[in-house]
Amino acid sequence: MSDVRSGPGRTLLLGGFSLGFALGGFFDGILLHQILQWHHLLSGLADPAYADIGVQILVDGAFHALMYVIAAVGLWLLWRGRRGAAEVGGRRLMGWALVGFGVWHMLDGLVSHWLLGLHRIRMDVDNMLFWDLLWFFAFGVAAVAAGWWLTRSDAGHSGGGALRRAAAPLLLALTTGIAGAVATLPPPGGTATLVLFRAGTSPSEALTALASMDGRTVWSDPSGRLWAIDLPEGGSTLGLYRKGALLVSNGVIPAGCLDWFSPAPGPSASTAL
Repeated sequence: MSDVRSGPGRTLLLGGFSLGFALGGFFDGILLHQILQWHHLLSGLADPAYADIGVQILVDGAFHALMYVIAAVGLWLLWRGRRGAAEVGGRRLMGWALVGFGVWHMLDGLVSHWLLGLHRIRMDVDNMLFWDLLWFFAFGVAAVAAGWWLTRSDAGHSGGGALRRAAAPLLLALTTGIAGAVATLPPPGGTATLVLFRAGTSPSEALTALASMDGRTVWSDPSGRLWAIDLPEGGSTLGLYRKGALLVSNGVIPAGCLDWFSPAPGPSASTAL
């Protein structure tokens, strides 16, 4: 097995690890925050300042933005180390990506779940430790072990043609791009647009802003900051940012958790605007 402790080969492996780490974060955010909705990033904090759903959504959006930054670093490292593809081999690169994926889940379990108590895998069950340990070993320890096995079993597989050598970096880049894009998509079949207004925006100011969009209010939370509205076909929400909106689903900001958020039952605001 060739030595890749320095040079383009090492850079390529660091890129694979970074992309795997980012994919672990996207997997967590897309599946647990958005699809299953088992927790938000700060669901475990008892401080009332963090209980506000607007704060929860904003922090989830910042979490996804951080994953974008890590993924971008990984892509840059892949580009910088592209000349080392021949000495690294596709299996070893994918192995380090799998190690990065597992390390994300192990760090999330150790730091976010048990050390800081930011959240648990499932907040709606009595035995939260069971789900924490299941996720830690299934997606953390097992992924790292499988990735490490791939990095050790690549002897004799690092050669091959240019197409074969480029397949693993291209697959990693494509997978990361798809995962990042999915994090910003609205739920399938969703029709309502969710709008989160800045702190200090009164319900009357929010209603005035929404009325300017010619939409119909469907729901609002008790604070009057988070609203669900139906817009006419072809209606644009960009104007809401000029009227006090902090985040708008389907907007230009990559805040995927807002797109997928299902509000808890609250006072209805179904009056047509």
